[in-house]
Amino acid sequence: MAKQKRSDDWGFPRWRSYGDKGRSAAKVRLCDREGCNEIGDRPAPKAPHSRERWYFCEAHAAEYNKNWNYFAGLSPEEAARRAADEEQGNSGFRQSAQWKWAGPGDGTRSRDEMRALSVLGPRLWQAYGQGESPCTISYLPPYMHLDNGDGRLDERLSSVGIARTGVAVRVVDGEGNDMPPGENGEVIVSGDVVMAGYWNNPSATAQALRDGWLWTGDVGTFDAAGLLYLKDRSKDVIISGGSNIYPREVEEVLLRHPAVTEVSVIGRRHPDWGEEVVAFVVSSAPVTAEELDAFCIEHIARFKRPKAYRFLPNLPKSNYGKILKTEIRKLLESETAV
Repeated sequence: MAKQKRSDDWGFPRWRSYGDKGRSAAKVRLCDREGCNEIGDRPAPKAPHSRERWYFCEAHAAEYNKNWNYFAGLSPEEAARRAADEEQGNSGFRQSAQWKWAGPGDGTRSRDEMRALSVLGPRLWQAYGQGESPCTISYLPPYMHLDNGDGRLDERLSSVGIARTGVAVRVVDGEGNDMPPGENGEVIVSGDVVMAGYWNNPSATAQALRDGWLWTGDVGTFDAAGLLYLKDRSKDVIISGGSNIYPREVEEVLLRHPAVTEVSVIGRRHPDWGEEVVAFVVSSAPVTAEELDAFCIEHIARFKRPKAYRFLPNLPKSNYGKILKTEIRKLLESETAV
């Protein structure tokens, strides 16, 4: 397995060593402001529920403290909405030093993220986690939102970043063997922040926690640089004719269509193929299933395209703005029950 990048490998935190390389060597932390090599001895305000604290030199600490603002759990949709307010001059959020949202959410994230970045600049901080390891699995810090000329900005923004400090992250097969970069597997995580177990549910605990690792149920892959990409929830993967179809891949293709504003893809039982793909679509302009089918054929393999479309005025969501596939499945089940 290729060595996975940790936050220290990317320059946070940064240290300067003094003395010899033995026990007498001393380390002094440098300013966390990008490109600054002054001593960082001024702690910035600590974000709620975060274990990390940034340290700045005197000048950058004053600048950070003046502009600092924190939005806990800011969703991509909320970032896009506030970006629209900023474009119209209706908000002062542009001056915020740091924005945060928990990712990766659904397929609308990348589009909303790019819109927010175009207005706010690299002030976004993304986190990936779940209730069993809350927002502590991986993160994409503000400087990784910058275009550094490597031609991989769009690809990097579609990731959920690098492993958080104090957390080990792996992508494995069903037997717990590490998958090579570029190959899909289940994301597992280990660290002090992982839950001790489910309350009064030993069977669920035994299934989720194995040999000191939390099995997240998320399908993902690492790239050669150590960035983690989520593909889908393992329970949401559609198996049609023996082939795995990841709903998120289909959703992201459909979201490229100018008339599609929201989409959720699920599987429906099929007597011959096991399952088939069904897309629930919210559109901003008239569009037909035939048009979307032709669009999908241009961008993904034919067997992955939806075999049926359902057009809704909106998709069911949680209080956090997350699309509820459980409710969408109920809609589909109600159709077959009629």
